Amino acid sequence: MAKNSLERYTHYYERWATNQSSRQKAQSDLLQMQEVHLVKLSEIQCEPETQLNFIIEAWQQIVECRRVLKWTYAYGYYLPEAEKAKRQFFEYLQGEAEAGLERLHQCAEKELNGFLNSMGPSKDFNHFRTKLSGLTTVTRNYFENLVRALENGLSDVDAQGEGCSKTGSKNAAGNKAKGGGRGKRGSSKTTDDSGGWACDQCTYMNPKSAATACQMCHIHRR
Repeated sequence: MAKNSLERYTHYYERWATNQSSRQKAQSDLLQMQEVHLVKLSEIQCEPETQLNFIIEAWQQIVECRRVLKWTYAYGYYLPEAEKAKRQFFEYLQGEAEAGLERLHQCAEKELNGFLNSMGPSKDFNHFRTKLSGLTTVTRNYFENLVRALENGLSDVDAQGEGCSKTGSKNAAGNKAKGGGRGKRGSSKTTDDSGGWACDQCTYMNPKSAATACQMCHIHRR
């Protein structure tokens, strides 16, 4: 038992330390971008620096997200293992936020390097601008939802539990009346049994009440 406890502590501490190091590196990259790369990129793409602020905003978001993500591992360590539903909900939110951050970080770092090393203006730069700005917004929304859930003590789990119980009772009654058919259940990966739907853009699972637009990235439902 002591070994398991130590391994658990080591896991969470290493994730905390990794994100601390990543945040420090991102802060350094942000400073480098502000003082060196932005001027160079402005000259290469023939655009004023004011039109390149979306890159600075992306790096500022990365720094802030690394700070938040770091402390979610401390939160996760102290979250009682007995509260399985809350742990699953927490790990889902944390995983979605972390995946979004990795996509943003890769775009701001690796994809940007291609434009920094080009010999002149690129026709793909406007596409890059749209992509990076979109990822910045989506990632910000992921982390705002994560922080809000933690501040509320993951109370949404209790509300969802009540909703699932009611929905389950209705589905059971409906299936019984229809002879228990399972033909259409699970046929779509973009919806769930409660009527929720997954956004095509950011994959966030929206509740049924968000009928027209994603609550995470605000893109209209297709």
